[in-house]
Amino acid sequence: MIIPCIDLMDGKVVQLVQGREKALEADSPLVMLERFSAFPQIQIIDLDAAMGIGDNNSLVEMLAERAVTRVGGGVRSAERARTLIAHGAHRVIVGTAAFNEELLESIAHAIGPERLIVALDSKGGKVVVKGWRETTRVSAEEVLKHFEPYCSGFLCTYVDKEGMMEGTDLDWFRRLRAKTSHEITAAGGITTMDEIHALQDLNINAALGMAIYTGRLPLDELAHIS
Repeated sequence: MIIPCIDLMDGKVVQLVQGREKALEADSPLVMLERFSAFPQIQIIDLDAAMGIGDNNSLVEMLAERAVTRVGGGVRSAERARTLIAHGAHRVIVGTAAFNEELLESIAHAIGPERLIVALDSKGGKVVVKGWRETTRVSAEEVLKHFEPYCSGFLCTYVDKEGMMEGTDLDWFRRLRAKTSHEITAAGGITTMDEIHALQDLNINAALGMAIYTGRLPLDELAHIS
C-alpha cells in the first residue's frame, strides 16, 4: 500500500529534512487531502505536537473526519487516542508514548491494538523519540517483538535519509521484516519506483512525502499501484 503523508506545522502542510529543516510548504491541508483522494489511506502527522511546541488538533480532527487516515504526532494519552478515533481516524500512531509501558497499555486498551500503530523511527541505528530530538539506547530491531501485543503495525522511518531524496535503506527494512509478522510501513528517503517495488516484495507499505511533493514520483502512477 502507498500512503501519502500530510505533515502539519503551524497549520500548514510542510516537508522537513531529517525532522528539522523545513524544505517546503505545500497547498492547504484540504487541497492536499483532495489531491490524495485516490489512495486507500492518508497519514497525518502533527509535527508541532510531536515536538511539544503546540498542536494542530482542530485541523487534525477535521482531516480525520474527511478521509481514511492514520494519525500521529504527540499522541501521549489514552484520551487523545480516543478523541482521534471518535473524530474518524482509522488508526492512531504512537511513538514517544510507546516507551512508557503503562501508558502504551492504557492507549491500546482504550482503542484496541488493531487501531494502534507504534512508530519506531531510527537515526544512527537507534530509535529516536520526542519529534526525533531524543535518542534512545535501543534499535528498532531489538524492540519490535516487545511491542507486538499492543499494536497491529509499525511505522518505521529511516530518519537518516528523511526528506533528502537520496533513497532509503532497504537492508534495514529487510531486517525489520525478518523480526515481525505485523504490518510494517516504511518511511524516510523513499525516492524511486524500484524502492517501492522492493518494499512491496517484502510486504511493506510505503509512506511517501518529499518524493510526491516535489513531483519526483507521479501521483497517478502511485495511485495505480496503491
